[in-house]
Amino acid sequence: MTSSYAAVVRHVRGVLFVDYVRMLRRVKHIDWASLLPQQDATYLQTQVDPDGWYPMSTFERFGEQILQHVAQGHLAMVQMWGRYSAGQLRAAHPQLLEPGDPVETLRRFHVMRQTFFDFDALQVVMLHADEAALVIRYHMGMPAEEAAAYQTVGFFEGLLELAGARDIKSTFRECSWKGQPRTFVELTWYPPPDAN
Repeated sequence: MTSSYAAVVRHVRGVLFVDYVRMLRRVKHIDWASLLPQQDATYLQTQVDPDGWYPMSTFERFGEQILQHVAQGHLAMVQMWGRYSAGQLRAAHPQLLEPGDPVETLRRFHVMRQTFFDFDALQVVMLHADEAALVIRYHMGMPAEEAAAYQTVGFFEGLLELAGARDIKSTFRECSWKGQPRTFVELTWYPPPDAN
């Protein structure tokens, strides 16, 4: 599905783009060149620069293929992948994590988020000791926007867990794929036992 925002060129940093590329490359039995535009398929044959910028339109189409052919349409699997990816991003950016301090970790992500997208893709709009709220707007078409939102929620759950948060719960309060103007997510958790 083509995004209604196609006229605006947006980009994603290579450190995130490479995760999609790796996932597609692992699926050897599918001829991606037959399913993707040539300019997209080229990225599967070349090295991705983690510090480079890559088109969100390609990122979106890769995400749609992953949802359909890898996750088999299961959004819970996409969310779990998001949780796993938190560890990968932490490995690439160790300064992202403040062990034992979920709030400071989310603050750091909020500052760093501009280095991952060249547009306002997501915002931490509320942050307290045991809760946070996110606004997600990737400006993609459906179902890619929905899948990306689930992946993002999984990422934040994973990041909170790495920071020591316990009993993490996420709730979609507004969903752009249901006709609402944005996706609004609430996250709640219990702070680490030794948190003040």
